[in-house]
This record gives sequence, structure tokens and C-alpha cells, in this order.
Amino acid sequence: MRQRTRWGTRLVPALLAVAGLLAAAACGGTTDDAKPVAATGAATPTADKPVTISFLSYNYGTPGIGGKGTQSLLDAFHKAHPNITVKPQGVKVADVLTRLRTDTAAGSPPDVAQIGWSKMAEAVRTLPVVPVQKAAPADEWSAHVAGLSPSIMKAVTQDGVVAAMPYTMSIPVMYINADLFKAAGLDPANPPKTLDDVRAAGLAIKKATGKEGAYVAVVDSGKSDYLTQSVIASAGGSLVGSDGSVTLDQKPAVDALTAVAGLTSSGAMPKVDTTAAVASFTKGEMGMLVGSTALLVSAQQAAAGHFTLTTAAFPQVKAGTPARPTYSGAGLAILAKDPDKQRAAWEFIKFLTSDAGFEIITSQIGYLPLRKTIETKLADTPTVKLLKPALDQLATVTPYTSFPSDHANEAVVTLQDDAVEPIVLRGADPAGTLSSVADKIRKLVG
Repeated sequence: MRQRTRWGTRLVPALLAVAGLLAAAACGGTTDDAKPVAATGAATPTADKPVTISFLSYNYGTPGIGGKGTQSLLDAFHKAHPNITVKPQGVKVADVLTRLRTDTAAGSPPDVAQIGWSKMAEAVRTLPVVPVQKAAPADEWSAHVAGLSPSIMKAVTQDGVVAAMPYTMSIPVMYINADLFKAAGLDPANPPKTLDDVRAAGLAIKKATGKEGAYVAVVDSGKSDYLTQSVIASAGGSLVGSDGSVTLDQKPAVDALTAVAGLTSSGAMPKVDTTAAVASFTKGEMGMLVGSTALLVSAQQAAAGHFTLTTAAFPQVKAGTPARPTYSGAGLAILAKDPDKQRAAWEFIKFLTSDAGFEIITSQIGYLPLRKTIETKLADTPTVKLLKPALDQLATVTPYTSFPSDHANEAVVTLQDDAVEPIVLRGADPAGTLSSVADKIRKLVG
């Protein structure tokens, strides 16, 4: 019987002997291999000789906050760990798996790779990764994870092992243009609680201001299904059943996408993809945007001096049924074979997910502070105040679920392109479309 996969895939014993990961996700970008960045730390893996490791990242070298924040992490690691040199390599987010396969086939995979959760299952199943928990000394592992979010650590643990360390993590949140709310006679301090509320508020904003009302970013431009999973889970469903079967055509999934499509058909939501919707919101031309917390810092920068930005919790799909958002983001996977490089990779990962690392990740990029110490330290900052609705929902976060197949990422793209986009933006019949696409995915994943 096949097992249901949660954050990425359920690891089989043979794979655990040779494979492993760290995980999280964010903005994309592309650069060529770059000049090495030196790095060192308190407990270096080899006290008597330097170690160089390679780091593949889809944030590194990008012009926005993701690239700048990643460079700050590398610089901070350099100051802390003089014995380890990190050679960063940039890659487009859509090309991560292709690049990893190519490099692995050539015998030169990166020692550490940042991999998005929607690609994690396929990466773990098909690449020679080493579970991060197995690369770390037991005492160091216990001490390090003790301060990390219990709900997130539980979500990424499979068969008692963490293959992927949570890194740049986000969950969907509702961004609100408080000025447009007030112009429509709405109270931003009493935000919509359900999708029905979102529709009503969106229509009121559109009527009163002529601006767009709302957008729920299920049509993800990066082909991730984290928000699709969030609405389906909040309706009581899932993409994959407990026996590994494809269940995206069952009633909860149909109800969830029908509800989101109702926003579009009513006129409360524009028929555009997420990239266009984000651009509209950050220009002050939209009242609400339900999307990743990874957008927060850029949204703050865009709103400054133009409109008042507030946030609210991910809305319920059905009144009375708790919202169950699914996390997105990316992580760091260890592919190093050499013991010294594996140890250095662990030191690098340990630093990136330490207090010092998460302070940079949250304050400069806007991802969730997965350590309570950093959440408390930054509690009075505008960024963490706006992150609070998402942090409050971490206790009910739903693990990311992947299709159990070497073609898991292809199945996600099929779901997004052939079902979600036609249903939400083009009025396709939810039940019939999901049934057809579910059959297609069943053939794809075997």
C-alpha cells in the first residue's frame, strides 16, 4: 500500500540510508555561479583545515529582498565560521529540479540546495540527498530543534526523521488595504472571516471605489499548489488520501474551488494570475489579497506613504469550519557525500536556522520567525506585527501533501494548469474538470 506523503514524501528505509533534505520556498531568480563567499563558525567541522561547500539557491543573486537577504545570511555566516567557504550558485526557481538532476548526473551536485516544498517530494525520491537529521550529531540536533516551532517540526517529520529542515517558511495570510476598506464603509479592524465575507467586502469595495475587490492567489505563477491545498484542506479535503490515492476530485476539493471560483464569477475577484494581482494590490488598486507571507516585506515597502497596510488570518472556506492553511517556502537539502562537507553543510544549515539566521530571514525577507525567541525579540516591529495573524494560525497548519511519485512536481503543474486556472479564472465546471484532471494525474503517478 502506498503511503500518503505530507511535506514532500514518506521516506522508505532504503532511501533513508542515502537521502535527505532541508526545505523552504520564496521568490525566484537566476544568476550564474558566483564568486565564493567565505564563511565560518563557532563549532567548525574541521579545526585544522578549511572546507568549501557549494550552495544552490533560487534566492541568491536576485535583485529583490530575497537576494539581498540571502547575501546578508552568507555574510553573517562568513563572520561566524571562518573555516568554511560557501560557494553560492543561483538558479531560477522553476529550474531547481532540472539543475539538480543535471549536476547529479555529472557527479557534481551541490552540497546544500534550497528546494521549494512543491518540489520536495520528487527531490527526495529521485536525488541522492542525506536526511539533515542524520547529518547532524545527535546532541547538536536535539539542542538546535528544541527552539523551533513544534507544529512545523511535527509537520516535516516523517517516520521519526526530519529529512528537510524548515528554512524560509510561509503560510497564506490576508493583506488588506485599510484605506479602501474605509472608503467602502468597512472596518479593517473587523476583517472578513470567510470566503463569503471576502466576496461581500470585495463587491462593496469595487462599488464604492472602482478598485478591484479581492484576490485569492490559488492561480500561483510559480506553479505551487500550497494555496490550492490550503483551501481544499480548509474544506475538509486533501489532494491525496491516507492510502496514497488521488482524492482531488472528491466533494471537499470541488466545494473549495467552487467557492474560490464564485469570487471571480461574482465580480469580486479579477480574472488574472497572481503576478498581476500582486502588482495591482501593491499599487493600491485592490482591497484584499490572500497570499503568501513571503510577500510581506515587499508589500510594506510598496504601501509606505501610499496606503495603510493591515493583515488578517487566512479565511475559512466554510463558516464554522476552521481554516487550515498549508505552508509554502523552501528548504536546504544536503547532497554532500564527503563527511567533512556533510559536517560543514550541517554547520551552514544550523546557522541559517538559528536565532541569528531567523532574525535576518524575518526582518529582511519577511518569512516567518520559526523561533519564539526571534518572534519575541521582533514583536514590536511592523513586520512581526503584520505576521501575527499567520503566526497565530501555525498551530493549525496543514502539512504540505505531495503526490507519491517520481513525477510529483509534474502532477502539481498539471493540477494548477489544467484544473485550478480554468476553474477559477475561466469558469470551467469544478466537478467535471477535477474529475478529468484527477484521472490524468492518476495515470501520471501510476
